[in-house]
Amino acid sequence: MLNSIEKKSIKTNRLNVSYLTAGNFQNPAVILVHGNVSSNLFWDETIRVLSKDFWVLAPDLRGYGETEELPINATIGLQDWSEDLHSFISALNITQPVHLAGWSMGSGIIMQYAIDYPNQIASLILISPLSPFGFGCTKDIYGTPNYPDFAGSGGGTANPQFVELIKNKDRSGDSPNSPLNVMNQFYFKPPFRVDNNREVIFIDSMLSTRIGESFYPGSFVPSENWPGIAPGESGINNTMSPKFLNLSALAEINSKPPILWVRGANDLIVSDQSFFDFGYLGKLGYVEGWPGEEIYPPQPMVSQTRYLLEKYQTNGGAFEEFIVEDAGHSPHVEKAEVFLDKVQEFLRR
Repeated sequence: MLNSIEKKSIKTNRLNVSYLTAGNFQNPAVILVHGNVSSNLFWDETIRVLSKDFWVLAPDLRGYGETEELPINATIGLQDWSEDLHSFISALNITQPVHLAGWSMGSGIIMQYAIDYPNQIASLILISPLSPFGFGCTKDIYGTPNYPDFAGSGGGTANPQFVELIKNKDRSGDSPNSPLNVMNQFYFKPPFRVDNNREVIFIDSMLSTRIGESFYPGSFVPSENWPGIAPGESGINNTMSPKFLNLSALAEINSKPPILWVRGANDLIVSDQSFFDFGYLGKLGYVEGWPGEEIYPPQPMVSQTRYLLEKYQTNGGAFEEFIVEDAGHSPHVEKAEVFLDKVQEFLRR
């Protein structure tokens, strides 16, 4: 029999955190960290299955869900969230190393956590992970920036119609840029769809994203470089700009927990041909004025992750790459059975 999921909240030394939990607290802890424009509600099935053998906890990050609404300082990259995560673990009095699983941006957060607190981690599970060199404006596997001001990354890169529809709590499919259509087109590989009840819950999750310069998508400044916008210093998308984010130190940490890297074979968000990357969109002709592949190529996101993890392995760590066929950006939802079989095998090891 699967455990029921409880919603709880806890006051840490940084903020009030809302979280979902299931399982026996005497079992090893698995902490699930969600991605951008989502919340812990996307972990429903993962929590239920893993809680048979583990104490599973899924916090809402600041800026999402029901966690306290506090601004996000982008100049420290993902560290506001990694420090929130540390305060959450401390408030729960968890003293043994934890298993951390992150989805998309959440993978970046747990990589940052591993850099800051390497001895507190039993393993890392990276699901469709954000590139260790951020999102946008890098040209090679080493994370070399296209421009000194990192134009084409940060708060100005979000589709303004999508942002406005989240702000207006739009639940319809009337616009191609609606949360409903973005989820079914890009979070999942079409024609996959969840049932109606889960679809409502997942849209609720997306619409819980706080909107504004201190939240999503964040601030931006004009740039003389294509495509004309550069990152600001506050808000969610700026935390992922390579101006402020570089996770290459992961390869150098002394204590190296085993890493499972899971990705969908057909991911259109985190990809070497990402439909959310100005370099790739420019190459396709969707953004005018693209300066060409020599100046602004598509960002090789997956190749950048593989480069870092291979360096991690060379330095004494271990990682496994697991590709989920016929899945997009959310293999834990689209191919839950395949995903969970692999994760359980990894955790048992």
